[in-house]
Amino acid sequence: MNTTPWATPRRDDDALRDLRDPKGRPLLLSGGTVITGNPLTGDWQEADVLLGGSVIVGVGPGLLTAADDDDMIVVDCAGTLVLPAATDFTASGTGRTLTPGETADIAVLRLADEPGIPAGARPARGTHLDILVTGGQVRLWNGRRLDGAGTTTATAPQEAPAATPDHPYVGLWVDENDFIRQELLPDGRYDEARGDRPSAYQGRYWIDGNRIDYLDDLGFWAFGEFRDGTLHHAGYRFTRR
Repeated sequence: MNTTPWATPRRDDDALRDLRDPKGRPLLLSGGTVITGNPLTGDWQEADVLLGGSVIVGVGPGLLTAADDDDMIVVDCAGTLVLPAATDFTASGTGRTLTPGETADIAVLRLADEPGIPAGARPARGTHLDILVTGGQVRLWNGRRLDGAGTTTATAPQEAPAATPDHPYVGLWVDENDFIRQELLPDGRYDEARGDRPSAYQGRYWIDGNRIDYLDDLGFWAFGEFRDGTLHHAGYRFTRR
């Protein structure tokens, strides 16, 4: 069980009012864990990113000390991960970076769930994308869209698909060694036995075409594919019984 006390960012309504009418003031994303994507500058556990218009003008610890002198709009990013909005970790020198002189396209991700989000299995848990900046403009604030007038709009939660009791894939599926027995129930739930452990895993499932998605009651997601009468899931091959 994860008991890490992740901090929740402190969002200042004054900062949001300033963002609605910045009057050319620089914007400082302060106190987050900064992943620059630039091997020369490196990364920081706690640092600041300074934006001047559409361009990144400074990155690193200590920029907050000039906030009053330079009349910055300061956004507290403690408890977040700050990184390029278009990030490519597959090869060095590819993708955008948080480098002074580059366009300010930045994603700020919370490390903690929002207050009130229940633990455990739950479809459409919401996003950890806290702030999104493109071209120096804040497009997302507190996970909500920020329109041109500076008004935040909540994203409608996604509804889970309804169960289809008469779906042809409903029934018992067994792996090649008779070790795993996964029953897709008509009410949209599954019950998976493993060896001599009945109901080792239980949860909800949704079928879309030949794909099946699982949300276990323990909280994790998994998927499988139906191909030529066989269910392929987590490295196993299941056939109907």
